[in-house]
Amino acid sequence: MANVNKYYVYADRIILADEVLENAYLEIMDGKFGYASIEKPLLGDIIDYSGKTIAPGLVDTHIHGFHGADVMDNDFESVKTMSKGLVTTGVTSFLPTTLTSAADLLEEVASKIGAHYQEVEGARILGIFFEGPWFTEEHKGAQNPAYMGDPDLKQFKKWQAASNDLIKKIAIAPERDGAAEFTRMVTASGVQVALGHSSATYEEALDIVDAGASTFVHTYNGMSGLLHRNPGMVGAAMASDAYAEVICDGLHVHPGAAKALIKAKGWEKTILITDSMSAGGMPEGEYKLGEFPVIVKDGAARLVSGNLAGSVLDLMTAVKNVVNWGIVPLELAVRMASQVPAESIGMGDQVGTIEAGRVADFIVIDENLDLQATYMAGQAVYER
Repeated sequence: MANVNKYYVYADRIILADEVLENAYLEIMDGKFGYASIEKPLLGDIIDYSGKTIAPGLVDTHIHGFHGADVMDNDFESVKTMSKGLVTTGVTSFLPTTLTSAADLLEEVASKIGAHYQEVEGARILGIFFEGPWFTEEHKGAQNPAYMGDPDLKQFKKWQAASNDLIKKIAIAPERDGAAEFTRMVTASGVQVALGHSSATYEEALDIVDAGASTFVHTYNGMSGLLHRNPGMVGAAMASDAYAEVICDGLHVHPGAAKALIKAKGWEKTILITDSMSAGGMPEGEYKLGEFPVIVKDGAARLVSGNLAGSVLDLMTAVKNVVNWGIVPLELAVRMASQVPAESIGMGDQVGTIEAGRVADFIVIDENLDLQATYMAGQAVYER
């Protein structure tokens, strides 16, 4: 690419916020998006991506680790490793995600990310997602029940202060004592409350949505299931207006169940996530998720008990899966991994779409739905 402040990208398809342009040109100027047009520019360098699709950079709002690094390593170098690795999967923004752990350790992790988050060299950090610790033991998943309890606003404020107000989302179980009041107080401060790792009834979950909770965590997994006389957390996720995360690796959720959720919610309320742990982007073998040993084999990360322990999914593969499963076309799958997650954390006005004036984070996808390149602020940071 020529070393200039302005250039154009040509592609067969450009996925914009509200339309898809075919055989079009996208202006990039001073690291930001200009306008897209089907008219060939008269002047300026053009990068030719004929046969390809240009899409917004992906946004992963639920990810614990990648490339051998884990947020709970309590070492910002691990977060930097994640950031650099994620651009090879098309992710340009993310929320480093914690696990249920000791309050002091969570405070240290939050403090280090809050102090250094702008130092990453790959995907940018939009904030922190606290997944726990106020969950229910029955649906603990790969979370440590020794640290579970009822929501504590004073403790949350301590974590938030340590993070320099970088915590954007926290997940709790709806049936915990004080969940409604905690949700009202935290959402009033601009933090999103998510629901998961819970045995809550349909009614209990909807009560906390009414109190302000906005997202269901990895829907179907770690929550009470959908039965026709007892709709449970899954039923509440489908019936409410809240967002619903889903892990589309084909292991956590059957493609048919993913389709049912997406049809119930609409793409506008469905968030593709990875829930990736440190083995993401790594060979199979033995790893750790927080304090627990994990064995990665045949594409699945499992505890010694056999329970799934996060995933080794990358977000571009999730996009590819929902298209190949025949659930939605590419442009909607992309939006479920960019625009929708950004909107779900209140940052849809900054990232997740290709719009004039925004930072030029975008990806290039080939006809096989494989990632070919990742750009951040108009500069190529990964090319296949």
